[in-house]
Amino acid sequence: MATEIRVPTLGESVSEATIGKWFKKVGEAFSDGETLVELETDKVTLEVPAPSAGTLSEITAQEGDTVEVDALLGMMEAGDGKAAAPKEDKKEEAPAKSEPAKSTSETKSGDMPAAPSAAKLLDENNISKDDVDGSGKRGQVLKGDVLEALNRVPEAPAAPKAARAASGDDASREERVKMTRLRQTIARRLKDAQNTAAMLTTYNEVDMTAVMEMRKKYKDLFEKKHGVKLGFMGFFTKAVCHALQEIPAVNAEIDGTDLIYKHFCHIGVAVGTEKGLVVPVVRDADAMGIADVEKEIGRLGKAARDGQLSMADMQGGTFTISNGGVYGSLMSSPILNAPQSGILGMHKIQERPVAVNGEVVIRPMMYLALSYDHRIVDGKDAVTFLVRVKESLEDPERLVLDL
Repeated sequence: MATEIRVPTLGESVSEATIGKWFKKVGEAFSDGETLVELETDKVTLEVPAPSAGTLSEITAQEGDTVEVDALLGMMEAGDGKAAAPKEDKKEEAPAKSEPAKSTSETKSGDMPAAPSAAKLLDENNISKDDVDGSGKRGQVLKGDVLEALNRVPEAPAAPKAARAASGDDASREERVKMTRLRQTIARRLKDAQNTAAMLTTYNEVDMTAVMEMRKKYKDLFEKKHGVKLGFMGFFTKAVCHALQEIPAVNAEIDGTDLIYKHFCHIGVAVGTEKGLVVPVVRDADAMGIADVEKEIGRLGKAARDGQLSMADMQGGTFTISNGGVYGSLMSSPILNAPQSGILGMHKIQERPVAVNGEVVIRPMMYLALSYDHRIVDGKDAVTFLVRVKESLEDPERLVLDL
């Protein structure tokens, strides 16, 4: 029996998606719940699973197409997967020479197929699966195996400088790649934030000695009791929540001619992934302890890296924290995550000479940057907010005592 495969509900305020990749070809069988196609939305990547075991009989929406909610993606024949593909679809796929790259991800009878992410890399780099040693179960080729193989490929000898200059054939050495829907959205939102908000950044630095000593003293006991490591983000999130309660303008947003003050703290935590920056939200962080914050950040970070974030995980943030320090950044000016009015940039902890009680000492220091919307937040409030964050981190007992 023929069954329609349609675009599922994508989440609040998301009405369309782009076809990222089909993991099955017409005529191929699949099991119940196996991923058939990947959809890219403005916020997350979604996988469409098979509603039952069967065979893909038709693909109506091709890779790169934009589709709306409930749009028809393709058709399937339910059953044991032995149904043959329609003749017209076979004709389209018959000439192997018309799509040489796609044939590299197909497998011989009895071989384990490459993992979807590995197959995509094989196709993009025109590499045969047979040329890669698989490390997965039953010799399956994984993404890491392909990356390792690519790193072993020797570079072609460089052309003489004079010859390169004379040829002028730079186009042949360029690569044009269509931006993903997520990357397009990131680009548009960041530029809109610059064009709309009166954005300004204020800076300070924090002595991380007290936090580092507390982590060193209690990290083993903390992990044993709570089952999660004691990191820096728990301290920073709680410090931000305390400061937001004192300076509510930094936790507000503009709606037309109205100011909306949020009497709760939904803290967005910027996470870098292979497909771009995403900002999952720790909801009601002000009502959580440090252990609960660390657990939720750990869950969201893993979901982001695995491409498993839900729409609910991405919505409703009132303030954002971005940690460029994990990549080695010493100083930067973060861009607002509209419509929020504030974002805190964390940076690398670096030992520096500082003056303490009239003496020069070496301390682990971190630069902090608060970008804010000057339409809502006055300079005095912005500076006070950042000073409160600094005070909480330099005396973390304040977080425990709610001071």
